Amino acid sequence: MSGALVLGCLWVLLASAIALLPQRFHWPGAGVLIVLGIPLVGFITWQTGPVWGLIALAGGMSVLRWPLIRAGQWVLERLRALPGPVGEKRTRP
Repeated sequence: MSGALVLGCLWVLLASAIALLPQRFHWPGAGVLIVLGIPLVGFITWQTGPVWGLIALAGGMSVLRWPLIRAGQWVLERLRALPGPVGEKRTRP
């Protein structure tokens, strides 16, 4: 097993440890996991290839699904506020 995959497994163990902590630590822990996970996915892709990189990305997205959902909601709110076809539901004065 390559070093990058070992680091990926350690990232999963860290995510599990953060999940065992009280809920007030979940969002700060998610931030730490994101900061560590983005370069780790790139490292896994570089060292083992795109298939393992996509598997690592899917695993990370599975673990961090709520931050992804919240980020998607934030982006949609910003897009709806724009004038034009995307934000057409908005009433115009």
